[in-house]
Amino acid sequence: MRCSLLHGALIVAFCLHPTAAHAEEKTLQLKQTIPLPSVEGRIDHLDLDAANERLFVCALGNNTVEVLDLRKGQRIHSITGLGAPQGIAYLPEIDRLFIANDKGGICKIYDAKSYQAIGEINFKDDADNVRYDNSSKRIYVGFGGGGIGIINAAEGKTVRSIKLAAHPEAFELEKQGHRIFVNVPNARHVAVVDREKSEVIATWKTNSAFGNFPMASDEAGHRLFVGCRMPSKLVVLNTESGAVVANIDISGDPDDIFYDRKRHRLYAICSCRSETLCSSLFHIAVRSKPRFALTKSNNCFPPLHELGFGFASTFRGRSKITLKRATVCEMSFSAASSRAI
Repeated sequence: MRCSLLHGALIVAFCLHPTAAHAEEKTLQLKQTIPLPSVEGRIDHLDLDAANERLFVCALGNNTVEVLDLRKGQRIHSITGLGAPQGIAYLPEIDRLFIANDKGGICKIYDAKSYQAIGEINFKDDADNVRYDNSSKRIYVGFGGGGIGIINAAEGKTVRSIKLAAHPEAFELEKQGHRIFVNVPNARHVAVVDREKSEVIATWKTNSAFGNFPMASDEAGHRLFVGCRMPSKLVVLNTESGAVVANIDISGDPDDIFYDRKRHRLYAICSCRSETLCSSLFHIAVRSKPRFALTKSNNCFPPLHELGFGFASTFRGRSKITLKRATVCEMSFSAASSRAI
């Protein structure tokens, strides 16, 4: 997944400002900063080993995956020899890592204790987002000019592939159903896939917003949150009908979205395309259809909400700025709020 956010030597997490109307809302504060010396270039996706408090960071521009110990607040290992790693999934029940690489389209499998490679699957080109279906014990990998590969997680072997109209970006697996919702920006639609049949059963439009890259879902609320770049919008789709139920302005170039089910909020990583590149995190409080609330916090990144805290990463875009130190920041929730729109 492409990202145009800056890679810098330092990241600062700003608190969202409280208002009297919503003083009960919570937001993020900087908790700790973990330096990544000698890591250069853009950082992409992350995954978490919650039980052992390890964070796995795809350092795409550095061709490594960095392993961080969150208790110690330090890096404990670098997995080297990768080819622009983009997506990653950690499977705690078998203690394995699945790492998708842009270069060559290789999805590499590692023992997460020894960090030794134990297998790989060749998707030929641009292996990108990775998702794990715990019910079927299968890994899903978006790749190439239009496909999602399905891997038997225990055996590390390909089961089959799902054909799409163009390269898939973010996608979401239903937990209480059998569908996959897939952003296919070059086809200008969201593909709906039946994962039992491994075929597209519907395509949904995002109306006049295109460049749909990030995605998150509220399965209980039958809502799919889609981040679009042209123009910069958060488009909300009804997952029963495919209809657009909300359309919200957000900052430029959204690259990832997270839905916090506990707090009913969204976090969208965005950036601005200008002479002075900037990055921002939009915090969207999802109250009730079709009302939302929105706040903006500069230079912040989203939480891994399952634990009630999260992580921030610095990135390098296509500017002339070439700062060399990368940083990952952990943030915790504290009192603040949002404004209605």
